[in-house]
Amino acid sequence: MIIEDAATAQFYLQHLSYYRLSAYWLPFEADHVTHRFVPGTRFSDVLNLYVFDRELRLLMLDAIERVEVSARSQWAYQMAHQHGPHAHLDSSLASNRHHWEQNLAALIKEVNRSDETFIRHLKYTYAEALPPVWAVCEVMSLGQLSRWYGNLRPMPARRSIAGAYDVDQRVLQSWLHHLTHVRNFCAHHSRLWNREFTITPLLPRHKPAGLAAQCRVGSRRLHNTLVILLHCMDVIAPHHHWRARLKALLSRHGIQVAAMDFPAAWERMPIWQEVAR
Repeated sequence: MIIEDAATAQFYLQHLSYYRLSAYWLPFEADHVTHRFVPGTRFSDVLNLYVFDRELRLLMLDAIERVEVSARSQWAYQMAHQHGPHAHLDSSLASNRHHWEQNLAALIKEVNRSDETFIRHLKYTYAEALPPVWAVCEVMSLGQLSRWYGNLRPMPARRSIAGAYDVDQRVLQSWLHHLTHVRNFCAHHSRLWNREFTITPLLPRHKPAGLAAQCRVGSRRLHNTLVILLHCMDVIAPHHHWRARLKALLSRHGIQVAAMDFPAAWERMPIWQEVAR
């Protein structure tokens, strides 16, 4: 490996650690057994890939946060309007009673340890087992929300929540589970760009029209996740700039997108085109 500036390399190794950074120079190795690099490999190339991955995680968190807040809102709205303000206390709405009990216990724990002003106000003002659904959803993690939605019986409320994103209810359940998985990697600063995910999202069949054709069947890498987030962002925030920011990030760092399972001519696919404002 070519070290253009030894002091700079030492600085980054000190603050990033050799072991952490070594995951980013694996693609530059010609022989992993001997750790011989492809001729011309520079330390700055490895660092560029590391910085890209860090910025990608932050960008992913930005989109996942919007999806999480939107899905919370849909869950609270549909549950309250169709089943009352304390629908989360109704076990008859659950597909699995045991899972409902586990989800409820986790939610009670979150409410009890919350120091949010609105939670304290509701607990001290009203005599109820738990605050209403539109309040408790604000202390739910994305993982908890995913489990609550996943355990809803097939019924109008479940279909209405999925319908807000123009997808089938099983597809939305899968997407929430997958995005929880991805979010955890981002939140724990784990490598993202060339990772193979163990929890993968279901690809839509009929709706939204044309989206499945823009995904990679059988892929465990990041491209399908990005397509899902772009679709959701177009629904949630039609005037967003997330697509442009993502494409600019790829361009700025000169990233080879094959490691993320991007298809050939991906930029010509409709999901990657800027929406007319």
